[in-house]
Amino acid sequence: MTDLRSLADRLEIEALRGEFTDAGMMRDYDRFASLFTDDGVWKIPGAGVEFRGRAEIRAGIERLQGGWDYFVQTVHPGWIGIEGDTAAGRANVAEFGRLRDGGSHANHAVYHDRYRRTPDGWRFAQRDYEVRYLDTTPLTGSAP
Repeated sequence: MTDLRSLADRLEIEALRGEFTDAGMMRDYDRFASLFTDDGVWKIPGAGVEFRGRAEIRAGIERLQGGWDYFVQTVHPGWIGIEGDTAAGRANVAEFGRLRDGGSHANHAVYHDRYRRTPDGWRFAQRDYEVRYLDTTPLTGSAP
């Protein structure tokens, strides 16, 4: 990782992962979907969720976010391996929130990612979410 191209690629991929979290939390569904390649895939196997293509991803995130009273996600750097115009990586995630049905949810998870360089920059080719810890104890806080 000594060349400038490799450093720039890593920075762009980290920015992509951060923008994913920001777009989700801000409920900016068009921007969220634009972070995937046209044929991108977003999976949450533990919830039986799989969306293919930007249109499905956009509709899916809007439907999923509609179930939350409030939702907070933070992403933490993980591993990135770049090979030309493709890359793979992992991002560590912490989430919590309250569902509109009153249920609470807190977890720590890992995103297993595949990225592809496009004319618009790096995009997710596939993003698979693996929950490593789940707590459904009622949250005592509230959204302001």
